[in-house]
Amino acid sequence: RGPLMAGSVPTLSEEVRARLAADAREIIARYPVPRSALLPMLHLVQSEEGYVSPDGIAFCAQMLDLTTAEVAAVATFYTMYRRKAVGRWHLQVCHNVSCSMNGSDRLEKHLCRKLGVEVGQTTQDGKFTLSTVECLGSCGTAPVVMVNEAYHENMSPEKLDELLGGLS
Repeated sequence: RGPLMAGSVPTLSEEVRARLAADAREIIARYPVPRSALLPMLHLVQSEEGYVSPDGIAFCAQMLDLTTAEVAAVATFYTMYRRKAVGRWHLQVCHNVSCSMNGSDRLEKHLCRKLGVEVGQTTQDGKFTLSTVECLGSCGTAPVVMVNEAYHENMSPEKLDELLGGLS
């Protein structure tokens, strides 16, 4: 249980692994059944790496006595877990009903033109990754764009330009 996935390269140094293991033990202790800690464990790994790598999946599997397949199944089911590295600024455009009705498609097209990328791509300089998400849970302030973990509500192309200008 919990070895690196075939063909993967370790991304967690021994120092990082030791630090994460201490944090993981605290998380696991909160739950009566260790496997119940899987979602927060995936968040922990993603907060360290910026995404959930095969090494991160193996780490979670080892800590929770699960198979890497069990952990990977959860990590790939939820859209909140990224499976590849993203740019310094991860721009996520909400596309649920409220955001769509209030112009999220226009925002997405604007960002594609402005950044020179398609959805799912990262700019050449590694600064920005553009993604879409199904719902950011802020329908009353649609359309919404999330930059890393910060919500930006009632967005327009002009507000996006201002926002992008402030990101370095």
